[in-house]
Amino acid sequence: MFAPRGSLRERPHHEVAGPEEFGFRSGERGTHGSRSIMLADLQLLLEATSSETSYEGYRVTIMEQNVLGKGTASNRLWSWKKLRELYGLDPNKVVFRAFRALWSGDSGGRPVLSMLLACARDPLLRMSIPVILNTSQGSVVTPEDFARAIREAAPDRFKPGTIRSIGQNLYASWSQTGHLSAGKIRTRSHPVITPQAVAYALLLGRLGGARGQFLFSTLWAALLDTPTSGLLELAVEASRRGWIDLRRVGSVVDVGFSKLLTRAEEETLRE
Repeated sequence: MFAPRGSLRERPHHEVAGPEEFGFRSGERGTHGSRSIMLADLQLLLEATSSETSYEGYRVTIMEQNVLGKGTASNRLWSWKKLRELYGLDPNKVVFRAFRALWSGDSGGRPVLSMLLACARDPLLRMSIPVILNTSQGSVVTPEDFARAIREAAPDRFKPGTIRSIGQNLYASWSQTGHLSAGKIRTRSHPVITPQAVAYALLLGRLGGARGQFLFSTLWAALLDTPTSGLLELAVEASRRGWIDLRRVGSVVDVGFSKLLTRAEEETLRE
């Protein structure tokens, strides 16, 4: 089901997600038609809430408490809608619940952690992944590169003006995650990768059907911009900190997720 990392670069990435019951989202359109990854708003929201906050609690925090500081009710509603699309904000869905559990201890790696969740939920962001995976470090990247990726992945779906807007939003998002450098001219760069981000990428791979050593060759692992040996080192640290259960015997690798999955979710994955 999962190809080696090299061949991932040739796959239709917007089709690589996972089951909706776990919180993945598919479809023909996505949040990047009107917004970027919204990291600043996400940071404010999560600082004002806790891992125990319910889906309704996130809505109240945005709409009634106005933690994001929006000037009008319509702006609050729009922000709630877009953050919900990008991140789910539902602790009943494992992709968000696990993300929230890992967020608290991952200040340096939060942009990549957020990117992984947003990619799981936004088809447009997934359509832009080839630009990132196919561009070498230090090469210049432009909004048109992302617009071209959308045109190729979804021909005749969007008007030219919409495609340009999507390209700009994607350009902003990948800059926020650290995959692109800051500045007027942006180049492909290496983001900050932490044990939490590796644990989350491995979990997304497991939710999509991979297991064992193949967890290190999924799309999610490729987005971490790190050789397999480096991912294994970070996974060992993630296991030491109690986020995952990693066992290695020679070249055989087994990864468990009892700390991030419920028993019911683990049973579903075993079926």
